[in-house]
Amino acid sequence: MKTKTQFSPEDIEAFKPENKIGLLATVNKSGLPHLTLITTLQANGPKEVVWGQFTEGESKKNVLTNPKTGFLIMTLDKNLWRGKAVWRESKKEGPEYVYFNKLPMWRYNSYFGLHTIHYMDLVETTEKASLSLAGIVLSALLTKFSKGAAKTQKAENVMNEWTVSLLNKLDSLKFLSYVAEGGFPVIIPLLQCQAADSRQIVFHPGAYADELLKLREGTDVAVFGLTLQMQDVLVRGKFKGYKKYQAVKLGSVEVNWVYNSMPPLVGQIYPPVEMKTVEDFNV
Repeated sequence: MKTKTQFSPEDIEAFKPENKIGLLATVNKSGLPHLTLITTLQANGPKEVVWGQFTEGESKKNVLTNPKTGFLIMTLDKNLWRGKAVWRESKKEGPEYVYFNKLPMWRYNSYFGLHTIHYMDLVETTEKASLSLAGIVLSALLTKFSKGAAKTQKAENVMNEWTVSLLNKLDSLKFLSYVAEGGFPVIIPLLQCQAADSRQIVFHPGAYADELLKLREGTDVAVFGLTLQMQDVLVRGKFKGYKKYQAVKLGSVEVNWVYNSMPPLVGQIYPPVEMKTVEDFNV
């Protein structure tokens, strides 16, 4: 996978459309990976990445305590770029603030606009690459065929039925992230992954094998699922290594955390968060 230290004019132009997939990977205070959908992600010149914020969430907190990030941009023609960047600062005014809020998606939004623009320094980016569709389709079919043998048989549900259903849709987009050596989170397309049950996600490593086979057992990973209707969910868990199920080699992730990143109510779903009574409304 070839990398470079700056965006080309063609890259910068390709990132401009609002209708694209933009993912930002961050690292929380516990050193765990987090993935967020940010469609405003784009290049602001050959060495800078910018994105706009309109909701509060974990990624916006994470960059303040750990500025090392990973990003992925995928255009509608299934071309993608991946890279690393270091968060530098945020602003609530300036030319980028004006530019983003004049875009149709935000200019005509009756409820909210972008209130903060974030700036990141590019460390490296890949060259444009096409999504590995042939390998993904084959791996998805092999995963579907063998995932039944990978059920955990444990009673307590971790992922609810909606989350399991989203991850099992063959046309949904899925991505894995983990924190690599050097502290930067990386993002790997994982469209072939599916839920074996409410506690375990499995995948055949036929697509992006050179990266997936480097995953070490016990690594904390995050898996982000996204539908074409822009519904999404984030789960996190431990990578349990590779094992054969019905003669098919599958990697597995034991899920221990589920997060809703869709507005208006962003927050943790599992483990359940205790509801607290509000006693002081002046805080």
